[in-house]
Amino acid sequence: MSLVLDSAAQDLLFREARTANSFSDEPVTEEQVQAIYDLVKFGPTAFNQTPLRITLVRSPEARERLVKHMAEGNAAKTAAAPLVAILSADNEFHEELPQLLPHFPQAKDLFFAERPVREQSALLNAALQAAYFIVGVRAAGLAAGPMTGADFGGIQKEFLDADHTPLMVVNIGKPGEDAGFPRSPRLSFDEVVTTV
Repeated sequence: MSLVLDSAAQDLLFREARTANSFSDEPVTEEQVQAIYDLVKFGPTAFNQTPLRITLVRSPEARERLVKHMAEGNAAKTAAAPLVAILSADNEFHEELPQLLPHFPQAKDLFFAERPVREQSALLNAALQAAYFIVGVRAAGLAAGPMTGADFGGIQKEFLDADHTPLMVVNIGKPGEDAGFPRSPRLSFDEVVTTV
């Protein structure tokens, strides 16, 4: 193998990991979520920006408010998951750049003064961070069920503001019985990689 990561870790993060559709009743603690974030915050982004925002939906009242915005096939899963996170992109992320990019603080105004440019960059880089977050959930021995089948306009009005664009809802927990489908096919190396 050409990978440094041992085979068990590769299985945990990728080969054996599945998107979970059902979960056990075991709770997901605040400490687990903090450990996940403290690991994945080191994933690379453009200009070291950190546009991802994570809204943890824990209370029954908040869960009920969220479930009404989920697509029919996702509502029951979201209602039953031990923890649900709304992942969004902060379109005003540039305000933090002087802190996050101290060797180039002028990047804030030089590159991100215009809102459309910020929105595009926030979406791309928050999506990168969302992928890191999902892998971090797996690294914690948990399963993630990321979903985009939802009324994101409603979720934005219910939980966020005009400066935050919802990306996905992620159910999190220990997998339950028959939590996922068998592994679906993937494209091979030769189907994806071109060398020029």
